[in-house]
Amino acid sequence: MTSPEEELLPGTRRALLHRIALAQSEGRAPSLVAAVVRGGKTVWSGARTSVEGEVPDGNVQYRIGSITKTFTAVLVLRLRDEGLLDLADPLEKHLPGTGVGEVSVADLLAHRAGLAAETPGPWWERTPGSLRPQLADVLGDRPVVHPVGRRFHYSNPGYALLGALVAQLRGAPWEDVLRREVLEPLGLHRTTVLPEAPHAGGWAVHPWADVMQPEPLEDLGVMAPAGQLWSTTDDLARFAAFLAAGDERVLSAESVREMRAPAAPAEAADVADGYAYCLGLELRHQHGRALVGHTGSLPGFLACLTMGLADDVSAVVLANCTSGPAPFTVAADLVRIVAEAEPRFPTPWQPLRGADPAPLELVGQWYWGTYPFGLRLSADGLLALEPLSGKGRRSRFRPDGEETWVGLEGYYAGERLRPVRRADGTVSHLDLGSFVFTRQPYEEGAPVPGGVHPEGWQGIG
Repeated sequence: MTSPEEELLPGTRRALLHRIALAQSEGRAPSLVAAVVRGGKTVWSGARTSVEGEVPDGNVQYRIGSITKTFTAVLVLRLRDEGLLDLADPLEKHLPGTGVGEVSVADLLAHRAGLAAETPGPWWERTPGSLRPQLADVLGDRPVVHPVGRRFHYSNPGYALLGALVAQLRGAPWEDVLRREVLEPLGLHRTTVLPEAPHAGGWAVHPWADVMQPEPLEDLGVMAPAGQLWSTTDDLARFAAFLAAGDERVLSAESVREMRAPAAPAEAADVADGYAYCLGLELRHQHGRALVGHTGSLPGFLACLTMGLADDVSAVVLANCTSGPAPFTVAADLVRIVAEAEPRFPTPWQPLRGADPAPLELVGQWYWGTYPFGLRLSADGLLALEPLSGKGRRSRFRPDGEETWVGLEGYYAGERLRPVRRADGTVSHLDLGSFVFTRQPYEEGAPVPGGVHPEGWQGIG
């Protein structure tokens, strides 16, 4: 029997269809297809088209442009997890002779290597890859335009280098490695380097007239790892489920979580827009929620895959036009519609099972100076420190040895929390990266940095 979490109400389905109908009509797209994922499964799909009787479905291929970069990043993380490279390694260590070997693998993944945004002309997206047969041809005479690591600067050639890195370490072409290590294990049989029928044609729609012309469909050659792939809403929905939860056959949940974390310096404009780049993924904020995924465009096509992890709702939007509907805006709206109309069912509360209850003596209220905090033990065995005022530093901590916990997020990520005991074995205070937390504010007798005034608390005389 289908559970309530797997169903969408008729009103929600109509709202989703209305949103893509609006996008296709106002964006003047020859066709637009979309899908929504919840609980790791496609719970809705829809399409609109300008050709009566030829509505595309989830099996029709569209070009997905820079969503290809996320696939390339997955391959690189696989190499790291196997110990074949470290993300801090300079490129020269594994792919010598590029002329930009001082940049690290992580720099390339996060677009912080300072490389140029595009290849030397002519524009690589609209010309055959045979014009640029070697890496030197996509890097050109001025490959570096910013200091390494100082700023986020989106670079398509950077992902060509990562594709070449994959090929070098695997001893096989990037596309073969991708098919063997990602596409086949995840069942993405309709995701291909070259189009396979049925597929949409790419169109340019005139900005001032309701007419259009076909865009060229080029094989991008060595630039393929930056934007070559064709895929479907069905396949990208499965890929979104993988990026949310991981799959041990490809990448662990821990590694895909690492991919989703911001990794590039943010500029003022990016901060204002709520944008950050991760490792092959983009983090954006829309409608008050964090959305992680990637957009894509190549002449004739627009694409977006985005995930609202807190709501367990992901969306895929594909269109076959050079400009028109804004795919991220549409996808974000699809996530919002489902999340607001049918909020996620919370996981049922369960008590602690099988874990050591010893931390019970640590839970409750603590004070850092005069700031009150609560320390809670949850069913997963983690300790959670939260400011009782609702504002301030918070983090969860996982056990890391006897009576030691390590922070998992925020300011305290990687920092160690440990109880300090008196001679009689009772807990005197908590030490968190040199911060002292006491049971009372500036508790007498506790090792409060700077000491406690001998006259204690007092009013105005």
